[in-house]
This record gives sequence, C-alpha cells and structure tokens, in this order.
Amino acid sequence: HVQLVESGGGSVQAGGSLRLPCAASGFIHSSNCMGWFRQAPGKEPEGVARFASSGTTDYADSVKGRFTISQDNARKTLYLQMNSLEPEDSAMYYCAADAVVCTLWASSYKYWGQGTQVTVS
Repeated sequence: HVQLVESGGGSVQAGGSLRLPCAASGFIHSSNCMGWFRQAPGKEPEGVARFASSGTTDYADSVKGRFTISQDNARKTLYLQMNSLEPEDSAMYYCAADAVVCTLWASSYKYWGQGTQVTVS
C-alpha cells in the first residue's frame, strides 16, 4: 500500500518561495511516475509538474521557469521548489504517484496525498 504525505505549504508574499516535500511510503515500482497537482476553489485540478523514473520532467506552461520538480536518490521523497510565487499559484497542492501514462493528467495517477495549502498574497 502506497502512502503519500505532503508538507511545506503555508502563506507567503508574492515573489517569495516555498519548497513542498512529498514523502512516499510503501512499494514504489521502479517505473513509477510521480507528479504535483493543484486545485484552487471553484477550479478544475491542474497538473503542475511530473517526474518520470528516467529523470525526465515536464511542467505546466504557467509554472515553467519558476517551479522545479525533483526526487531524492532513494525515490522516497518528491519535491516541488516554487520560486517567484504569484497570487495565482494559491491552491491546494497534491502529490500523486503511479501513473498509467506519465503525463500531467490527473486521471492517470493511482495514488494521491491529502494535500498541502499554499496561499500567496
């Protein structure tokens, strides 16, 4: 059973930075893809970034150049470094794992964390 726990959220001023860790426990298949998603009130979930087991990454256009996704060597913690934050980045951020296809589509992922709130003012 895979468990994902996000942390690191909080309130920050525009232009600031936050780093979100996602700790994974349980069996993670070697071909596992992991990603970060976000959902603001009244909006559809949005794929933010994904990290493939090969090390390749992909980002939503809205965060390119500002956000960086990474993973520790043991593949047990996924990170999202968020710089130059904007009020539009305010949302609940979720970590997801085990995608059928390694994309930014939420429907591809099997396991989800409970989320961590990010508020930018």
